[in-house]
Amino acid sequence: MRRRLVAGNWKMHGSLAANGALLLDVLDGLPSEAKGECAVCVPFPYLAQARDHLAGTPLAWGAQNLSEHAQGAYTGEVSGAMVAEFGCRYVLVGHSERRALYGETDAVVAAKFMAAQRVGLVPILCIGETLEQRESGVTADVVGGQLDAVLDMAGVEALANAVVAYEPVWAIGTGRTASPEQAQEVHALVRGRVSVRSEAIGAGIRVLYGGSVKPQNAAELFSMPDIDGGLIGGASLAAADFLGIVRAAG
Repeated sequence: MRRRLVAGNWKMHGSLAANGALLLDVLDGLPSEAKGECAVCVPFPYLAQARDHLAGTPLAWGAQNLSEHAQGAYTGEVSGAMVAEFGCRYVLVGHSERRALYGETDAVVAAKFMAAQRVGLVPILCIGETLEQRESGVTADVVGGQLDAVLDMAGVEALANAVVAYEPVWAIGTGRTASPEQAQEVHALVRGRVSVRSEAIGAGIRVLYGGSVKPQNAAELFSMPDIDGGLIGGASLAAADFLGIVRAAG
C-alpha cells in the first residue's frame, strides 16, 4: 500500500506569531500512530521558523515554489539550493496559481521539477484543469499534457522520487469539490499514464487530491483506490481542520 501524504499549502498567509501557534497546535494534535506523512509548505520568509519548530518532529516542511535557475541575475527569485538549506523535504511546482497568475508554462514547470530534484528536494507536481476545460471535455488532454511535459523532460524514473497533486482549478478556494468519483477518474488517468512508461513507478507514485478538501469530505475522497492523500489549502490554516484531514488519511 502506498504511504499517504497530507501536505498543507499556506499560500500567502501567516505571521511569525500566528505560524508559531499553528505549528504547535498541529504538533500537539498529530496522531502518534499516523500511517502516512504530513508536511506544511510555507512562504519563503517563514522557512527558518518552520525548520526551528519542526526539526526532529514527524511534521515535514517545504516551500511553495523555486526558480528553475541554479543561480544568476534573477532578482527576486529563490533557487532550489537556497530552499534546501532550510531543511525542506518538499517543494510545490506548477501550482495552478503559478500557472494562471504568473504564466508558468508546462515547460517552465518541468524545468522547476528538475531543478528541485537536482538539490535533493521532492517536487510535488501540481496539475489540473479549469472549469471551462472540464466542461469542454478536455480534462484528460490538459492533465495528460501537463504530466507528459515532465515525463518527456525528466524521464519516468524521476517520478519515483516525486509526488503528483491533482488540483482541479475550479475546485480551489471555491467551496466546490470534485466528487470522489470525479477525482478518482483523473487520479486513475494519471497513474495509468505513468504506468505506460513504467508499471512499477506508476504503481508506487503517490497522487494527492487538492481541491477544497475538508474534514467532512476527506475520508470519502481518501477511500478511493488511487487517491493517496491531499494537498490542503485553506483548511491547513486551522489546526483542527488540518488534523481532521490527517486523521481521515489514517
